[in-house]
Amino acid sequence: MEGVSSPTRAVFRISPLMVLFALALAVCAIPVAFGAPYLWLIYVVPVAIVVWTLRTRTVVDADGMRVRRLVGGRRLPWDTVGGLRVDRRNTVHAVLTGGGEVTLPAVHVRDLPALAEASGGRLPDLAATD
Repeated sequence: MEGVSSPTRAVFRISPLMVLFALALAVCAIPVAFGAPYLWLIYVVPVAIVVWTLRTRTVVDADGMRVRRLVGGRRLPWDTVGGLRVDRRNTVHAVLTGGGEVTLPAVHVRDLPALAEASGGRLPDLAATD
């Protein structure tokens, strides 16, 4: 069929610049880490930042949405998603049909057109309705 496009896959991630920030934090922590016994444990913070940055994401495709966090994740098929909600801090939440909400990590208001396109028309493009 001409004019009908298949939904694409969109992956929303934390900026990879956070890894650079974590590396800079690790370098700056060198004088503190070797100042006293067990202060080397301060390196847990940059490692946690790197793991959080590489793991946290929201994936949107034809099947639904997959939300991955530092620990755990959740799959949201399209029949369980009723819509989207943006709160006062511009955080995007998926409103579930059974009640409740799921925060979509790494998805910002500027990402709503890409989210709508990847959903294959299941979610409206709020930016285009202005």
